[in-house]
Amino acid sequence: MSGIKKSATRLLFDLAPAGSINLGLGEPDFVVPEVVRREAVRVIEGEHNGYTANSGIAPLKEKIAAYHSEGLASPISTRSVCVTNGAEEAIFAVMMSILNPGDEALLPDPCYLAYQPIAEMAGAPQKYYKLRAANRFQLDRESFAGAVSERTKLVILNSPSNPTSCSLSRDDLRFIAGRLAGTDIYVMADEIYREFYFDEPPASISEFYDKTIIVSGLSKSASMTGWRIGWAVGPEDPIRHVTVMHQYISSCASAITQKAAVAAFSDEGRQATAAMRVQLKQRRDVMTGAIDRELGLPYVAGDGAYYVMLDVSRYGLSEDVSMKLLESRVITVPGGAFGSEGEGFLRLSYCFEPALIEQGIKRIAQGLRGSSES
Repeated sequence: MSGIKKSATRLLFDLAPAGSINLGLGEPDFVVPEVVRREAVRVIEGEHNGYTANSGIAPLKEKIAAYHSEGLASPISTRSVCVTNGAEEAIFAVMMSILNPGDEALLPDPCYLAYQPIAEMAGAPQKYYKLRAANRFQLDRESFAGAVSERTKLVILNSPSNPTSCSLSRDDLRFIAGRLAGTDIYVMADEIYREFYFDEPPASISEFYDKTIIVSGLSKSASMTGWRIGWAVGPEDPIRHVTVMHQYISSCASAITQKAAVAAFSDEGRQATAAMRVQLKQRRDVMTGAIDRELGLPYVAGDGAYYVMLDVSRYGLSEDVSMKLLESRVITVPGGAFGSEGEGFLRLSYCFEPALIEQGIKRIAQGLRGSSES
C-alpha cells in the first residue's frame, strides 16, 4: 500500500479553502426516491435486520437479475448476482478475484481513478487502450486491438464513462467482442451511469460477449451514495469467487439498505430516476451555456453521466490549473489524473443545482483570467 495514494478528487477537496464550490464531486444532490425512504423506515421499525446471505437477499437479487436481463436472449439467474457495499466494492472484489500477479489488466485512457490502484494491489500490470481526446474521447479501435495480448486477463469498460460522459456505441461493443472472441479474457463492464443518458439508452457489452461481469449499483440512479448498495452480475463461476471475496471484505451489504433498495426497481422508483435524468439534461445545458458565455473554451459534454471535459490546455498542465483555481474557491479535477488522454482538460460535474453551476463557471473564468494575466 505504500505506493497507493488518495485520488486526485479527494486530494483537491482536502486542500480547498472554505466556501469553495465543488465542481469536482461525482455525487448527485437529488433526494433519495420517496418510495425507497418509506420502505427503509418500514424495515427499520418493523423487521429484524441481521446478517443476510453473503450474496444478498433473494428479492433484491431477483430485481437486479431481471434488470440486467433486458435485451439479452436468456434471462440471468440470481446465482449470477452478488450484492455489495456500493459499486466500488464490487469493482474491488471482481478485480481481485480475476487478476493474479503478472496478469495484464487492460484499462481505458482516460478512466475512473480506482481501476489502476486496484490492479496494482492485485499485482497486475496495466495496459491502456485510447479514448482519443482528439476524437471527442471515442474508442480508438486500433489502439484497443493492439493492446490485447496473450497476458490480458481482464478488460475494463466504463460506459457512460467517468470522466468523459461518453458512451461506447453498439458498433464499438461488437468490435470489442469480436476482438476478444475465442479468448479466456473477462470483461468488467462498469455501468454505474447506465440510467443517466440523454438520447438513447447505452448498450451493454453483455449483449455481445458472454464473459462479461457487470458492475453497477444505485448510488447514481437513485442518489443512494451513502446507503452503499452495488452489485456484480456475470457468469456463475466468477460470481461465486466474487461472493467469497465479498464475504471476507464485509460479510454482506446492509440488510436495511438491501430491503429498501428493492423499492428502487418499482414503477415509482423508476419514475424518480427518469425525473433525475430530465433535470440532469437541463443542468448540462446550464453548464455548457455558462462555458460558452463565460469561457469560450472547447469542451466535450458526452451523452450520459454528468461530466463535462473542459479544454484548458492553453493555460498549462491540468493539475497546475486545478491547483490555481483553488485560489478562486472552485474545485475541479485535473484530466491528467484520469490518464494521458485527459491531460489538458478539467473534469467538471453538473450534478447539483444550476445556480451553483453558474457561479462555479464564473469563478473558473475569474481564475483563468488571473492566470493569463500573470
